[in-house]
Amino acid sequence: MAIFFYKEETKFELQQKMKFKRWIRATIQEEKSKTGDLTFVFCSDEYLLQMNNQYLSHDYYTDVITFDYTEEDQITGDIFISIDRVKDNAKALEIEFQKELQRVIIHGVLHLLGYKDKTKIEIRKMRQKENYYIAKITQFQKKK
Repeated sequence: MAIFFYKEETKFELQQKMKFKRWIRATIQEEKSKTGDLTFVFCSDEYLLQMNNQYLSHDYYTDVITFDYTEEDQITGDIFISIDRVKDNAKALEIEFQKELQRVIIHGVLHLLGYKDKTKIEIRKMRQKENYYIAKITQFQKKK
């Protein structure tokens, strides 16, 4: 199965796509699941706000929306990420854009793996998993 990266209403272009694909596949495998078709769409705040309104009846900006099409242990879905939100979050948290982007990407993957973030306990578990997998991304740098 495949992992795809697209963009809508943004000039952002993900660098090192193969590194991200290897990292995402390894995360899913470590969580005892299989990678199905995953589509990541990097977009603007306005694009994601429109989706949030249309599909979730939410009238607010968000950094990520995940549509889960998983069947059994084959992780499949669409993950929409607002590059505007990621930039603003990184600035507010005083961290690098790339680190915040990694967090949002893996956050969407973790949702597809069944992790939730509605309660304090779920949020704490989600953050622990995000931090754990973000720490592993350097393993997927291209070897020289």
